[in-house]
Amino acid sequence: MRASLASSIAVTCAAVLALPVSLTVPAAASAPPAAALALPPAPELPGSTQSLPLEPLGAANRALGGAAGSGEQGLGRRDVRPFSLVGVVWNDPKVPLHGTVQVRTRAAGGGAWSEWQDVETHNEEHGADPGTAEGSARALRGSTAPLWVGDSDGVEIRVRGEERLPAGLRLELVDPGEAPAAAPERTAPEETGPERTAPERTAPERTAPEETGPQPRSAMAPAALAGMSDAEVEASAVNAELAPYGATWIPALSKEETEREVRNMPQSQAVRAAQAAAAAKPYIGPQPKIITRKGWGADESIREKGFVYTKTIKAAFVHHSATGNNYTCKQAPSVLRSIYRYHVKSSGWRDFGYNFAVDKCGNIYEGRAGGVAKPVMGAHTLGFNTNSMGIAVLGTFTKSTPPAAVVTAVARLTAWKLGLHGVNPKGTSYLVSGGGNLFKKGTTVRFNAIAGHRDGFATECPGGRLYSKLGTARTSSAQFQGRP
Repeated sequence: MRASLASSIAVTCAAVLALPVSLTVPAAASAPPAAALALPPAPELPGSTQSLPLEPLGAANRALGGAAGSGEQGLGRRDVRPFSLVGVVWNDPKVPLHGTVQVRTRAAGGGAWSEWQDVETHNEEHGADPGTAEGSARALRGSTAPLWVGDSDGVEIRVRGEERLPAGLRLELVDPGEAPAAAPERTAPEETGPERTAPERTAPERTAPEETGPQPRSAMAPAALAGMSDAEVEASAVNAELAPYGATWIPALSKEETEREVRNMPQSQAVRAAQAAAAAKPYIGPQPKIITRKGWGADESIREKGFVYTKTIKAAFVHHSATGNNYTCKQAPSVLRSIYRYHVKSSGWRDFGYNFAVDKCGNIYEGRAGGVAKPVMGAHTLGFNTNSMGIAVLGTFTKSTPPAAVVTAVARLTAWKLGLHGVNPKGTSYLVSGGGNLFKKGTTVRFNAIAGHRDGFATECPGGRLYSKLGTARTSSAQFQGRP
């Protein structure tokens, strides 16, 4: 499968890794070189959000027959600035929206109006764990799942409450903007096939902090940093063991190359004995190709600075984004930029919620910043974000069957990332609940190493059709690791 991305690169079918490794963050240089200080400023990335307060609907506009006292709010048809993704937010994240949200949109340029489309209202099961800094942030808002509608310039919305509606309902209209063109000197070299070797890299010595602040520009060649903001350098530096600074993708490696890369990666002293023990029979699969945040056009200026890590990765939770299936793989970077902006600007999260994303063509994308090989703390499975990773498949799979490329991509990605921490994809792992509607805080729960979101929270996610494919993903993932 191919996806036309900013760099028009195909996803290489590669996968998986099995040695427990603690990867570390590049240390900041003591002072930026004079040449770096003189670099031109990074261009401002496009994208915007329109936030429109909802209004009580009059009798003439009521179309859903709401219960007495429940209330109905919405907006009549209106012209708006261009947008591609919609969602609804409200003031208190602890108050759920029990009801129905429907929108219809007009295609940009005077096109036809769509039929009414349902917006998934049950979104509280996503997000940071209770009691964490992100989970208790004052900027948090309640929110529906976002819905991708494509290029539009007109909107109508109606919200019916089965109970009293939350206060402060607002319609969020997100324009992802156009992805900036990648600078030639910062993109990775053209691929020559799955057995290619990774480009040589000269990264500085690294330490292993639990959490890092913003990194100043390092003593790299000015050409490698030209036009990059400090936040972009920071987001790229944590992948420096895998790809050059500013790369738009991390290359796929063969199994042998992956094993060699792992042996050469900086490690904490705590894992050296475990690595030596596993060296006799390492369950390492090929590193998959991953489109970086730079590759899908993430605006690094809107997320919170620095990164937050958990200790290890014991399980992978698979989600669907519930954004609908009406996108092309060429549009997937735009979908990601829209979800990212909705998570940060509309919902109040520190960054994109998921650690990785997979589109319908099987392309794998870096999600939350902090390093694809590192145990980055996500906001994906409420109560179980610690010591886990979250993978969002772009689309809605309640009634639609995911393409085979999706299942294969999930298998390859999990085989590699779980393998970094010595986890058997067909095995089970124990996680401690941070609080949720299935398991009380402090409860130790056994999960499949590749689990669905619904295993940790009472939710439809990742949709019945995708959930039914997780057994296949587990088997394939273990095979990619070379397990019997």
